[in-house]
Formats: sequence, structure tokens, C-alpha cells
Amino acid sequence: MQKPNYQFEKRRKEMDKKAKKEEKRRAKLEAPATPAAGETPAPSTPVEPT
Repeated sequence: MQKPNYQFEKRRKEMDKKAKKEEKRRAKLEAPATPAAGETPAPSTPVEPT
């Protein structure tokens, strides 16, 4: 019987973790850039009536 390769399993687990973290980071960056449907973006500077 072949013995388990723990280094490979550890490396695979770390790669999966890194990929998941990167995916979350991308989603976080994209979310503020695109407002949800029906919402209007707030003006960056307050508008004073003249």
C-alpha cells in the first residue's frame, strides 16, 4: 500500500485557500464599482441650492 503524501495535500489545501481568498478580493473590488439595480449613486459633493 502506498503511503499518503502529506506535503501534496498541504500544498493543495493552501492553493485552494489562496484561490478562495483571491476570488473574495475580486468580488469585493467589483461590488462598489457597480451599484445595484434601481439605486442611484450618491453625489460625491453636496449640492447647495443657489
